[in-house]
Amino acid sequence: MIMSMTGFGKKETQYEDKHISIEVRSLNSKNIDINLRSPSYLSELGPEIRKELTLKMYRGKIDVNIYVEFNRKTAPSKINIAAVKAYMKQLEGFGASSESERMAIALRLPETLSSEKDVLGEDEKKVLYEILNEVIKDLEGYRKNEGAELGKDISLRIDLIESHLQSAVKIDPERNTKIEEKLRSALEDLKQEVDTNRFEQELIFYLEKFDITEEKVRLKNHLNYFREVMENDFPNGKKLGFISQEIGREINTIGSKANHTELQKIVVQMKDELEKIKEQLLNVL
Repeated sequence: MIMSMTGFGKKETQYEDKHISIEVRSLNSKNIDINLRSPSYLSELGPEIRKELTLKMYRGKIDVNIYVEFNRKTAPSKINIAAVKAYMKQLEGFGASSESERMAIALRLPETLSSEKDVLGEDEKKVLYEILNEVIKDLEGYRKNEGAELGKDISLRIDLIESHLQSAVKIDPERNTKIEEKLRSALEDLKQEVDTNRFEQELIFYLEKFDITEEKVRLKNHLNYFREVMENDFPNGKKLGFISQEIGREINTIGSKANHTELQKIVVQMKDELEKIKEQLLNVL
C-alpha cells in the first residue's frame, strides 16, 4: 500500500467555556519535521503531542495549529496593570503623545499579560488528545486517497519500463548479429589473412563485453520486487527509492553496452519513465 506524505485534517469542539480547534497539515520531507503552534498554557503538552505525531505519521513536514477561543466571560490571561503603568510612565519621555497612544504601545510590550492558568486539567488534556487523534485519522484518510492515485501512476510507469524491456529482449539477437557482421565486414576491408580460430575467440570475447543478459534478468527482478514492496504495509517510500536506484543502474548499464540505435532509444524511454517515478516517490510515505 502506498501512502502520500501530503495530507490535511481539522477538527473542533466546544469544551466548557472554550472553543478548541486543531488543524494538521503535512508535506513531503526526508524525515519528520514537526512545527507546533499552540497557546502558551498548553506548552506542557508539546513533547507528548510531538511523540504521538512521530509514532503515527512517520515522516513529512508536519504543521500543527491548536486554537483555543474563550467566551466573553473568561480569558486565559490577565493584564499586568503595574507593568503597563511603568511602561506608560517611561513612554512619556518620548515626545508628545496621548495617554491612549501610550497605552496601546505599552500593551504590546513584554510582561503586560500574565497567564491565570498554571495547571491544565486532566479532562481538558483528554479532550485535546481525542481531537488530535481524530485529526490524525482524517489526515491518514487523505494520505491514503492521495497514495492510491500515486500508486496508479507509478504502477503504470513500472509496466511501461517492463514493456520497453521486453522490446529490448526481442531486438537483442538482431543486435548481436549486427555487431558480429560489423566486425567481419571491418576485417574483410583490411584485406589481410588472419587466424580464423583466433578471430573467433576474439569475436566471442568482444560480444561478451556487450552481452546484456544479466542486466535484463536483474532489471526484471527489480521491477517485480518494486511491485511487491508497493503492496507491503507503509511506510515504504524510502525502500522504493532504493529499488528505483537499482533499476536505474541496470538501465544505465544496458545503455552503455547497447551499441545499437534502437536499443539506445529504448533505454532513453526507460530512463524517462524512471525519472517520473522518482519524482512521484518524493511524496510517498
